[in-house]
Amino acid sequence: MAVKFKIKKGDKVKVIAGDDKGKVAEVLQVLPKTSQVIVSGCKVVKKAVKPSEKNQKGGFVSIEKPIHISNVEKVED
Repeated sequence: MAVKFKIKKGDKVKVIAGDDKGKVAEVLQVLPKTSQVIVSGCKVVKKAVKPSEKNQKGGFVSIEKPIHISNVEKVED
């Protein structure tokens, strides 16, 4: 059964738990199967990548990881 959330892509949210507590940012993606959201600039990690056709140089890339939807609250504009 599909779960419906009040938070959608593009909404402004405030992080209420975790290392990024207090940040206000925009939702980039909602993952309903795992009840998580990806918020811009929050829970950023560095990932090592090898050189390939897509990226000519190898090195480190910063990406955002998902946060559980219970750890964010919608902010009214």
